[in-house]
Order: sequence, then structure tokens, then C-alpha cells
Amino acid sequence: MRGVYENQEGSGIWWIHYYAGGKRHREKVGRKSDAIKLYQSRKADAAAGRKLPELRNSKVVTVSELIDDALEFVAHHKDNRNYKSKAVIVREELGSRYAAEVTPQELERWLREHCNTAATANRYKAFVSLCYREGVRNGKVSVNPARLVRQRKEGGGRLRFLSRDEYDKLHKVIAKRFPEHLAEFVVSVHTGMRLSEQYTCTWSQVHLDRRTIELSKTKNGSARTVHLNSDTVAAIESLRRANLRPSDPVFPRQGKSYDTRSWFHPCLEEAGITGFVWHANRHTFCSWLAMAGASIKEIQELAGHKTITMAARYSHLSPEHRLSVIDRIATVS
Repeated sequence: MRGVYENQEGSGIWWIHYYAGGKRHREKVGRKSDAIKLYQSRKADAAAGRKLPELRNSKVVTVSELIDDALEFVAHHKDNRNYKSKAVIVREELGSRYAAEVTPQELERWLREHCNTAATANRYKAFVSLCYREGVRNGKVSVNPARLVRQRKEGGGRLRFLSRDEYDKLHKVIAKRFPEHLAEFVVSVHTGMRLSEQYTCTWSQVHLDRRTIELSKTKNGSARTVHLNSDTVAAIESLRRANLRPSDPVFPRQGKSYDTRSWFHPCLEEAGITGFVWHANRHTFCSWLAMAGASIKEIQELAGHKTITMAARYSHLSPEHRLSVIDRIATVS
């Protein structure tokens, strides 16, 4: 019947929409049979000029609509794929709900039932908060219930990095299966650049004569100099081609996303390396520096950490650090 529709196909939740006094009205009902009856009643009331009952919210906005606005807002974000995957799950569970009726307690309960770890719960809380924040900005809702949901305490987690043997294995697999991406991998491990820093880098920022890359945009907002070793220089040299412009990216990408998963994950699988992601290349860089005897301050500066606390996570890997601690309890100097 025209004016009766299922908001999400297969959800079993039916809505009605009709026009009265030149305005469109929408109401969430439930079962299809109830929706048909209510629709007929509303149309009869409107035709007879009878006053329609006060709706709970004259401007009915669902969580699904807030999700659509949020996805539009992050359409060009580097992590757009993750936003989309979260949107599918949140929409399935909460999409048909009136946005104004969702409470912090309900969100807490939903996160507890659907998220196995504190980190996952925090990411979904952040996504729901983004949806409501955009809703407030667009005048569709007045409050953001996700702001009142407690932040879970996350564990420190394990800093996964590649051993030299694992690096050699992975290097060989990438060289065999995806040689066009080998330079990206080498540069990532040997510079510790963040993914966004690496894939927005242009040739105008590369100075092979000085063996540096000058980054103007970084995560913490501060410009920094990335120093290149011989492996990195050789990798970047392999990417040089004729007619390069200074504004051209050093690492061309497909579309608007930084897609490393399509080729990196299959190589990890073939090399037999588990529990590893692209960002762990950065952990590998810092860990190798620590094991080579770099100080915490040197690691901080080379990796571009905002605080020395971030670099201190790698101090236990430094042989000099371990020896200096052990020497303190020696009876003979």
C-alpha cells in the first residue's frame, strides 16, 4: 500500500507517511497490518479535517538518518572503510529507532552485548557519538547520548614488530607477488612514517642529496624531518620515472583511499606472519632503533612522537638499557 513501507527491508518494522496541511508526516508503527490500519485512519482524519494527534516528534529523525549524515561527513576520510563497516552494524541494530529516544543506558547495554573488547567498544562509541554530533550540528537532534557513555579502559596491548627473519621473509614474498609495492613496504619499515604521512608525500618533499623527507603535515600537527638510510634511498630511487612533477605523490594510490590491505595481507599470510598490520611497520622501526642502542629521546625525534612517553614503550628492547639496570646491583664494578 502506498504510504506504508518497511524502513529497512527484512527488519519487520513498518512505517507510514502521509501529507496533512501541506506537511509530510512520518510515524513508526511496527507490524505491517498495524501500519496499514493506522495509515487508513490518518488519511481519513486528514480528509475529514479532524485534528491529528500530537506526535512524539514532529520532525521524526532516525538513527539511520544520522548515520547517513555522518558517512557523508567522512566521505573523504582516510579511514572511510572502517566508518562504513561500523555503520552497517549500528544501522542493523539501531537504525530504525527514533534518534531522540536512544538513551545512554541503552547504548551502554548495546556496546556490552556486541563488543568483546574495551577497544572495540570505544571505537563504536566514538562512531555513534560522531553520528549524533553531526545531527546536532545539522539541527536534527538536540542532545548526544553517546557523550554520557563511559569510556572503557583499554589495555596497553602488545607492541608487535617484525624480527629480522620475518622482515626478510615478507620482503621476498612482496618482491615475488607485488613488486610494484615493495618500495612502499621498505620505506614504511625503515622510516617509521605513519600511513597518512607516507601516502601524502610528494616528490617536492624528498631530498635524496640530503637523504631526508620534509613532512609538513603530521598527526601531531608539527612539521618534521624524516631521515633516510641506504635501504630507503634505494627504494625511493626505484620509483623515479620520467616526467615527474614536484607535486606528484611518491607513492601513487588508487582512488582516494590508502589501500594496503589488498596486497599486504595476502603477503603476510603467505609469509606465515600473524598478528601484524601495516601500522606495526612503525613499531618495527622504533623497536629496531631501540635494539640498535638508540636512546628514548632519539626514538621520539626520529618517529615524530609528541611526547617521550610514547617512545619510552620501546626502552625495554635496548641492550644498553638492560645492561645499565643490571649493573646497578653488581657488587664488583
